Amino acid sequence: MGISIWQLLIVLGIVILLFGTKKLRNIGSDLGGAIRGFKKSMNDEDNKPADPETLEDTGAPQNQQAKAEEKPRDKSPS
Repeated sequence: MGISIWQLLIVLGIVILLFGTKKLRNIGSDLGGAIRGFKKSMNDEDNKPADPETLEDTGAPQNQQAKAEEKPRDKSPS
């Protein structure tokens, strides 16, 4: 007593009528981008060195505040 192919096609038709193909395409691409970002962050976490001393050896910046203090943007009206 499962869902037949005809029931799935009817539900798919109703969803397309409600949302439209463009909206569904955008939702699909957003979902794909989110999954890609999640996988990338998981791979970055696996490749991240566990020892903080190795960060000093690679020359990676330890102080992120230095970048934030560089040049403030000029917000004068044009």
